[in-house]
Amino acid sequence: MTHPLVTYPQDPETPTSHLPFSPCVVFGDLIFVSGQASVDAAGKIIADTFEGEFRRSVENLAKVLRAAGSDLAHVIQTRNYVRDDEELPLYNQLYREYFKAPLPARTTIVKCLGAAIRYEIEAVAVRRNSA
Repeated sequence: MTHPLVTYPQDPETPTSHLPFSPCVVFGDLIFVSGQASVDAAGKIIADTFEGEFRRSVENLAKVLRAAGSDLAHVIQTRNYVRDDEELPLYNQLYREYFKAPLPARTTIVKCLGAAIRYEIEAVAVRRNSA
């Protein structure tokens, strides 16, 4: 059953997946974005350095947010998954490039990803016109 205030926005820029999930779900002005990793538009994993995967993942997050009427500046919470703990200093440096004060609430979990990806991010945001 769907709720009249729940939508599932997507556009051609939104990365897709063969896995059973929606890239994002919008309820009123809240946007819940599923984990975004270093994938191309068809959902194929693009292996890279940690920095390359981080940037591609956050850029994918930005694409999903655009389709839902928001952007990175309107993110209120992130959950971050980092495969290797030695990447944490670089992770924090890169994170500061994309997210500015006041920073979103944040959780970071380390050593939780398989060998295929180095980084993944999920987020909660608000629509631009509601902030």
